[in-house]
Amino acid sequence: MTVMRLGDSRLANRLRAETEGEVLFSAADRGRYATDASIYQIEPLGVLVPRTTADVEAAMAICREGGIAVLPRGGGTSQCGQTVNQALVIDCTKYLRNVLSVEGDTARVQPGITLGALNEALKASGQFFPVDPSTWQRCTIGGMAANNSCGSKSIRYGLMADNVRAIDAILADGSRFDFADLAENLGETIPAPIADLVNRLRALGAREAEEITARFPHQLRRVGGYNLDALTPAARAAGRGNLARLLVGSEGTLAFSAALDLKLWPIKPRKVLGICQFPTFRAAMEASRHLVALHPEAVELVDRTMIDLGRSIPIYRRTIAAMLIGEPDSILIVEFHGSEDGPLLQSLDRLDEAMADLGHPGAIVRATDAPFQAAIAEVREAGLNIMMSMKGDGKPVSFIEDCAVGLDDLADYTERLNDVFAKHGTKGTWYAHASVGCLHVRPVLNMKSGEDVTKMRAIAEECFALVREYKGSHSGEHGDGIVRSEFNEPMFGSRIARAFEVVKDAFDPAAMLNPGRITRAPKMDNRSLFRYAPGYAPAPITPVLDWSEHPGALLGAVEMCNNNGTCRKFDAGTMCPSYRVTRDETHLTRGRANTLRLALTGQLEGGLASDAVQEALSLCVSCKGCRRECPTGVDMARMKIEALAARQATHGVALKDRVIATLAHWAPFAAMFPPLANAREWIPGARWLGERLLGFARERPLPRFAWRAFHDAELPEPSGAPGEVILLPDLFNRYFEPENLRAAIRVLTAAGHRVTLARPARGARPLDDGRTLLAAGLVTKARAEAARTLAALSTFPDKPVIGIEPSALLTLRDEFPAMLPGPATEALAARAHLLSEFLIATKAQLPFKRIEATAHVHGHCHQKAFGAFPAAIALLSAIPGLKVLPITSSCCGMAGAFGYEAKNLATSKAMAELALLPAIRRANADHLVIADGTSCRHQIDDLAGREAIHAVRLLDRALA
Repeated sequence: MTVMRLGDSRLANRLRAETEGEVLFSAADRGRYATDASIYQIEPLGVLVPRTTADVEAAMAICREGGIAVLPRGGGTSQCGQTVNQALVIDCTKYLRNVLSVEGDTARVQPGITLGALNEALKASGQFFPVDPSTWQRCTIGGMAANNSCGSKSIRYGLMADNVRAIDAILADGSRFDFADLAENLGETIPAPIADLVNRLRALGAREAEEITARFPHQLRRVGGYNLDALTPAARAAGRGNLARLLVGSEGTLAFSAALDLKLWPIKPRKVLGICQFPTFRAAMEASRHLVALHPEAVELVDRTMIDLGRSIPIYRRTIAAMLIGEPDSILIVEFHGSEDGPLLQSLDRLDEAMADLGHPGAIVRATDAPFQAAIAEVREAGLNIMMSMKGDGKPVSFIEDCAVGLDDLADYTERLNDVFAKHGTKGTWYAHASVGCLHVRPVLNMKSGEDVTKMRAIAEECFALVREYKGSHSGEHGDGIVRSEFNEPMFGSRIARAFEVVKDAFDPAAMLNPGRITRAPKMDNRSLFRYAPGYAPAPITPVLDWSEHPGALLGAVEMCNNNGTCRKFDAGTMCPSYRVTRDETHLTRGRANTLRLALTGQLEGGLASDAVQEALSLCVSCKGCRRECPTGVDMARMKIEALAARQATHGVALKDRVIATLAHWAPFAAMFPPLANAREWIPGARWLGERLLGFARERPLPRFAWRAFHDAELPEPSGAPGEVILLPDLFNRYFEPENLRAAIRVLTAAGHRVTLARPARGARPLDDGRTLLAAGLVTKARAEAARTLAALSTFPDKPVIGIEPSALLTLRDEFPAMLPGPATEALAARAHLLSEFLIATKAQLPFKRIEATAHVHGHCHQKAFGAFPAAIALLSAIPGLKVLPITSSCCGMAGAFGYEAKNLATSKAMAELALLPAIRRANADHLVIADGTSCRHQIDDLAGREAIHAVRLLDRALA
């Protein structure tokens, strides 16, 4: 047998020839799949993204012939290293993500479908799948089954093993069989090899039944090892002998799940939450067993560390404030579900009484309205990422994360574990499932430090000893992977550990499927397997922007990505529009961050200027959604500027990029001769030539220079008079849609302000924010523009600076401080406002007349990223009679020049089709469409054939 080597082109060539899937074998692709949400990094042999189950079967046959390991992978959010291995990774998330059937209370699904997508598809049936990990937006059903996932409601619905009725499994030898609840007498209908396997497994269960009873923890949250208890005669007699239970939790080591039959439950349409406040962590732990007696759906812990970290993240700050009474040390979120409000409100009353009996009267915040509940859920589900938002090399590390003990022991166990942390000079963070004694605890350690790695090992051994003392489970939710597999023998005993090996060998005698997980595992502290392996260090680089807020500068900012994959979500929010279109790991915030980390540490040839980095960033539209929505604050838009600057320094600036970047320099001259400047739109063949020379798609009309551009002379210079505000005209509205600026002047004047204009030195070009220069990576030139603007605006340091183009004005708040760090730019950032923000913040009383109309409002990505969209909605809502309908959408897909480029045209259109264009098509023809972004308005006009106007035009129209 010939064993194919790492990166061997023969394997890639055979996969390309014998499957229809996407074959990814570049160094960057392998690097992107080398990590999950754990501390480990193991480069795979390559990646196959199968289009069909037949592709999977063909790939497994090739690997079987070549002696190659296979690793099935879902969302890649595993905490323990289950989804990294030196193997062929099979990524099911792009194509194998369908609901195959729904019959009664059973759904058959493919492994790559996410839990969120599944439950969205099931809504019409009035049913849902109840196992709900916090990663529900991006975790896949196949991954959940592999991990035996649990979620917050396991006290009510059980674990994944309790809710999977059958698995259509492809075995290592190529055979395929539905593992389900089989009859005791297998008969002759089952293939002989499968019958032999089942009989051997049942014999093992009978032989080890007594040991299983003695050694398996009697805890709901027990997901370590294999589910041998499903093989015992007692389990089979009690109806718990379904062989799918054995495959659930096996972490891809026994079979590939081609399809899964899931048990569905009726949706409970109503819920209420009671947020219980406690003065100490121990008090919260002691209360858990009493609150569980009220039969809640879930009881979730949030500790002081998570409260404080959450407050530092803008997207969660307001929600956390609303959840608290005073300054509690810990809170428990108690959730009740049902069909009617009355009984649920009575449950909250009983909760109030129980808290009073425990010595905590009046210590409940009631959450009975859906928006508040949704905001609380968002905070709770982001718990891991909130914890990981700690800046610096010391992070909360997952390795004893989800041990579970009985509720009667929970307070003592957690107190003793805190003592263990203190003994080793650290502390732990705590959150999650108090209802089942399974708390996510993470000691804060530096995985780049050999000393802290030694501490990690010692803490693990002492923690697991405590767990055994309390007869708990060392693996209560996140599985075994590399972190815990070696501890299965101390936990279960040698005899059970050997039984696990018997099961592995029965299914996979050649150790082809995800080897070294659950059985025969490496040491958890083997640093050669770490993401931060010995020798890990930044390559020499001088960033062009300021990253001083991050210990470790640019690399430290990149390392804030913990691979948990929030960017893979598809529900409301902006992030990550390119991934929503392509479903490629390459074009995902996480994938880009991993690419940058590899480049910045010398693990990717060519560093930041490499083709691999540029490919990863090619579809990043700098929407800044990740800046706000990534709980750890990964700012890919700013990182892209660094990569572009490195690329330009090495390879120069392309003609197309130079034309766009220098628009502010040549636009004043073009605006003098609009017919000539707009000649591309009316001269035959000009569009074709523009595509050949500059790459602008011939199908796209470019923005047209206005007949009368906005000129500085239209406004006086600032005088320092009371009520004065400084309008900063942006490049796009100045030359292409000047009527928006003139409307802004009228609106600000009607609000009682004297509108003036900051000007450059006499005879110089108008001031510019440098946005187009930054988009090309020309940071030195952009810094010069920023300095000009800063100098002009600093003359009147106490006056508000107002803009109407989100991408331009918000550059003053974001990129200016990164280019010119210091008090002056920070002061300017503090007084730079979008017009809607300013008028709402100053409680402007505008003399609006009544307008009977409906307005559908699309938010610019940067408006959303900076939390400015609510102000835009609030200001429009002040117009009497106007019905304001925000459009729930991600990026429009135009994104400056991105959508005008021929190479991006299909992607641009696809981004718009995700939500924006369907919403506009559903709008009545007489409804208004509002979009404050220049690019957004052009995209809507080009692709929907509807005129979109800036909100300020409607505000101006509404003035009495």
